[in-house]
Amino acid sequence: MKKVACVGILVADVIVEPVHNYPEKGVLEPVNSITMHNGGNAMTAAINLRKLGVESVMVGMVGDDMFGEFLKGRLDKAGVDTCGLKVSDKAQTSASVLMIDKTGERSFFHCTGTNAVFANEDIDMSAVEKCDMVFVTGSFLMDTFDGEDTMEFLKKCKEMGKTTFLDVCWDAKGQWGKLLDMSMPYIDYLMPSIDEAVLIAGKGDVDDIADVFMSKGAKNVIIKVGSKGSYLRKEGETKGTLYPPFFVENPVDTTGAGDSFCSGFLAAYAKGKTPEECMVFANATGAHCVMAKGATTGIKSFDEIMKFIEDKKA
Repeated sequence: MKKVACVGILVADVIVEPVHNYPEKGVLEPVNSITMHNGGNAMTAAINLRKLGVESVMVGMVGDDMFGEFLKGRLDKAGVDTCGLKVSDKAQTSASVLMIDKTGERSFFHCTGTNAVFANEDIDMSAVEKCDMVFVTGSFLMDTFDGEDTMEFLKKCKEMGKTTFLDVCWDAKGQWGKLLDMSMPYIDYLMPSIDEAVLIAGKGDVDDIADVFMSKGAKNVIIKVGSKGSYLRKEGETKGTLYPPFFVENPVDTTGAGDSFCSGFLAAYAKGKTPEECMVFANATGAHCVMAKGATTGIKSFDEIMKFIEDKKA
């Protein structure tokens, strides 16, 4: 079985709920709970992979503070190899405060912290060397690593014979393709959501989007298309295929669904499944994510999700 390096962002999420109104200065407003959770695309993927029975290595940066200690503790508890996790005094650990009102709507305060200063030079390539697959995730939220650093890192990975995967986040600065295009020739599987893909490619149709990405060098294109499921266009194909989603009645929380989809694809790929089988498993993993609160809580074992797929076929 293959081992996966998850490279990118980690975030400590402090969740406050329910927030009925914002207190005036100096006034205390009682709430039912204030809890801390792990977040960030790369950390979520690393933990999900362990839950799915695949070895993972966390490559990223936290600060020398209580948030960093918390995140490392969660990784250790999940069985993730943290040999690639750097503890730095350059900045505080990335953290968010999520305020959830009684309807479930969320408002955020966010500090980018160490995710913003994490750079190519911070990566211990010996941690990557022990892996067969490299998943870069959180692109467009890593101010220093985005762009040339990502390209140089992926180029090194390809020179080392690794299979590379990349997912992005929303680019609030609007640079999109300017940051990503240079990395395309070193990406084996590009895995954005449809909203992000449209803005990176400048096209609206999934086949047209895949044309753009492949013309720039990406080998295979996967697009998460929400309620329509997911799309795969393999190297050498002129048209892609849509894979329908698994329906979930009364979803609890959509946090991390896209990351869970990617985790499912990576896990199935690591276990030797075909890309087509990986797509089905990825959709099922994403469905499990929304069945429970939190980015990793709903993820079951590989065998349990396979049984879920077989039961849905029956």
